[in-house]
Parts: sequence; C-alpha cells; structure tokens
Amino acid sequence: MKVLKISVAFFFLFTSCIVDEYEDQYIEESTQASFIEEYDLWYLDYHTTIGSDQIRFMKLAFTLSFNGGVMYANNNISGIGFQGDGYGVRVGDYLLNRDRLMANHELDGFKDFEIKQISDNEIEMYHRGTDTSYFLIGYNIVEFDYDKLFYENIEYLLQDFEIWKQYHISNEGPVNEFDYENFLSFTSEKNNTFYSSKSRIGTDIDFVFWDYEGSYRIQDVIGFDDLKVLTLSYDSANDEIFELTVVNDAIVELFHVSSETIYRFEGDYFIQYLKDGKNKNRIGRKRTKIKREKINKISY
Repeated sequence: MKVLKISVAFFFLFTSCIVDEYEDQYIEESTQASFIEEYDLWYLDYHTTIGSDQIRFMKLAFTLSFNGGVMYANNNISGIGFQGDGYGVRVGDYLLNRDRLMANHELDGFKDFEIKQISDNEIEMYHRGTDTSYFLIGYNIVEFDYDKLFYENIEYLLQDFEIWKQYHISNEGPVNEFDYENFLSFTSEKNNTFYSSKSRIGTDIDFVFWDYEGSYRIQDVIGFDDLKVLTLSYDSANDEIFELTVVNDAIVELFHVSSETIYRFEGDYFIQYLKDGKNKNRIGRKRTKIKREKINKISY
C-alpha cells in the first residue's frame, strides 16, 4: 500500500490547536512507509485489550485497515468479506510518523496512538490518554481467517440479524418441542437474551409473535476451534442444548443434543452497524470481553 500525502491543515481542520505541536515533524515524515500499512486487515483481538477502553470506534471494530491515509473498519461479522471489498466502511483518516499513528475518526475525532510491533504480524496500539492497549493481528485479505473470526465472536454474528428463520429439520431424531420453534432472535440491547417464536414459517417479521423470552449462553469446546455449545434457557427447568457450527456468515447449524435432530437457521434483516454502531432499528452495540466456559464435547 502507498501512503497518500495529506494536507495537515485540511486533516486537522477542526483540531487546529493540535496542529502547531506536530505540524513540522509530520509534514516531513508522514509519507514514510509503515509496517501498519503492509497488511490489508488488522483483526482487533478485543479479548486481550488492557486498560480503561474508552475509545468508541475501537470498541466497535472487528477489523481496521489503513490504506493511503484512509482508515476503514468492519463493525459487522456477517458480510465482512464483502463490504468495501473486504475493508469495511470508511471511518476516517490518519497520519503516520515512525511509531505514531494519528487517527481522525469522522465521529470520535482525533486519537493519537503509539504503535509497537510485537511480531511479524502483530502490533500493539497504545492510547496514552486512556492508558489503553489494543492488540491487533495483521492479515492480507486473501489469507484472512474468516472461520476464526466467526467462532471467536459468535455472539456478535447472532446479533447481526433481526431474525433467524428455521428452514431445515433433519429426518433423524424423534419429534420434540423445538421442532416447532421457527424463529429465533438474539439482541444487542439485552445481552444474553434470546426470543423464540412458533409463528408459521413464511410469516413476515412484523407479524411474528414471540412466544418466549429467555437467556442463552455459549461455551467453548475443548479441542475444537470450529464448534460451540449453545444453551437456550426457556425457564429454570427447561434448557435446550445444541452443538453450534457456522455454515457461512448468514447460516448456522444446530445439533440438538437430546434428540440428535439437526436444524438450520438463516439470518434475515441484516443490521449494519456503521461508524457510531447505530442504525435505524437498534441501539448501538459495543464489544465486550467475552469469557466462555470450556467444556468437553457432548456428542460422539
């Protein structure tokens, strides 16, 4: 990637008080090549973040990209390989100076990071003002590990759609109560809350009647990077337990442990989280550190 020469006066139009401090050194060195521009995508390993973590656009992003002075972010899991040719949405501009990156986010304004290279494709972005370190892993688009992204952030994939529609039930397994659950929904407003509906397949989303509201949890499976256990708790005495696999960024497969029935649900009404995480339907979400229980595989 090439670094674009950007007029400092234009870039810091609304932060003129900051320009005087940095102007001379950044005009001289802002066109230098930087390690951070050698990779198409930087996966923000949010679970390793250290510090107070008060920077909103860093809490939203799953990946960041720095290309020719323009900063991009993927704030959704679904569609991550397609939005903006894989880079996501444009969220601002930036300037580089040796181990410093000055980001000018379109909504959050100016943020100054110290960049430390940890390994061949890992960096630490340290924000001194909030005493926060973010850790990112670099990938080129053609080698990006989408499966890892999906499974490490499965809760957010489930939240990327207004509704999940059941479209397949296997012939295996006895008839059970979950056979009649035709719609599921996982919200970002009420963390770990799900809704389920027995409304007829094909019902318009505006007319779906949500029969149940319950809590859910997701557990890691020891020795498996591509499998999770999803438990839907309808009430204190009724848990439905599934082994969950991701088919693609809009389809999940649920193996019902007690009946050995396989269900497939497809996400519909995609929710695009933009620069501020907001959209017309939902309150903006922000990532939180997820601590999952690790358990042995249930089915064999």
